[in-house]
Amino acid sequence: MPVIIGMEPHKRSATIEVITELGEVVTVGKFGTDQSGCAEMLSFGRRFPERTWAVEGCNGVGRHIAHRLVHEGETLLDVPAKLSAQVRVFATGNGRKTDPVDAHSVALAALRAPNLARVQVDPELVVMAMLVDRRDELGRARTQTVNRLHRLLTELFPGGAKKFLSAAQARALVAPIKPRDIVGKTRRRLAVELIAELETIDKKTKAADKDLRELVPARGCTLLDLHGIGPSGTARLLADVGDIHRFGNRDRFASWNGTAPLDASSGEQQRHRLSRAGNRRINRTLHIMGVVQLRNPTAGRVHFDAKKAADKTSMEAMRALKRRLSNVVYARMLADQKRREAAGSGGHSGTTLQSSVTGLTPDTGPSDKPQPEPATTHPTPVATAP
Repeated sequence: MPVIIGMEPHKRSATIEVITELGEVVTVGKFGTDQSGCAEMLSFGRRFPERTWAVEGCNGVGRHIAHRLVHEGETLLDVPAKLSAQVRVFATGNGRKTDPVDAHSVALAALRAPNLARVQVDPELVVMAMLVDRRDELGRARTQTVNRLHRLLTELFPGGAKKFLSAAQARALVAPIKPRDIVGKTRRRLAVELIAELETIDKKTKAADKDLRELVPARGCTLLDLHGIGPSGTARLLADVGDIHRFGNRDRFASWNGTAPLDASSGEQQRHRLSRAGNRRINRTLHIMGVVQLRNPTAGRVHFDAKKAADKTSMEAMRALKRRLSNVVYARMLADQKRREAAGSGGHSGTTLQSSVTGLTPDTGPSDKPQPEPATTHPTPVATAP
């Protein structure tokens, strides 16, 4: 008998519920997420020969459990938190959360939603995701370090330093300063320490960039040919998107990354508003790509100027440009993946027709879907209720 094993994961524990294809609860259990706990949970699940695991948060707190289950050869579906939250309200009549209720909601969501992405671990994309996350962390650390350094430099000499400051420039500014009082000496010592931290961060950033420049072209990706996107942005797109086929068309891709405007019309007033939903990291990548294109004589600059000439504001023209870039990126990624699939066994390892565990599952709400036609879906082992 086919069953769905819904899971509400936490860092130290995981609550699961087993339901049949008719939605009947078979059993409930709670297990630790250490080695012995995961082994016990896996043994518990294997009591049901025809099983499909459904895990909430495969790209967050549930990622470590998802990796382990896929490694053990289990069939695993990623249930978006927004979807399970909606199911929880309809199933219980309220939004109150408990681990058993959440596990039940995840299982029901997997049972009723036929389009959920099956999780696959693509080693290349996992490595890219780790490197680009590390690159982003280094960027934030550099900003914090520079801000602290600016504060000290302002106190060391009038006017402080210029806004964009390198470690070498900061060291040259501090070198001639020789305070005689204990406050000045301490302030200078802290500034020198921050400069050393800044140099270390810059060195690690260059190493991460070098790794990404080697990995991205080896993937056979042509996104680097587009103006305004580098290895870091390309790696972010590849890692978060995973399998581009999980988006039925470019409208669904735009809805997922937040570049599709939302219909906010009322009565005779026809208007659209900015979407705050979607993957904000991809939205930021597209925004940076648009800003770079605006600084150069590119097709993006022409599109932006045309929107301005049509009485659009600068913000509206930028939104239109980001949506257009979303379409361009979608078409390029679709062509790249079709080329890899056509290569067959000679293509890149790890390429699948399912979503990677590093990617974020599309989770647009009912008010967040601009697409006119349904997406092409991939069959999953989940048995839907009659």
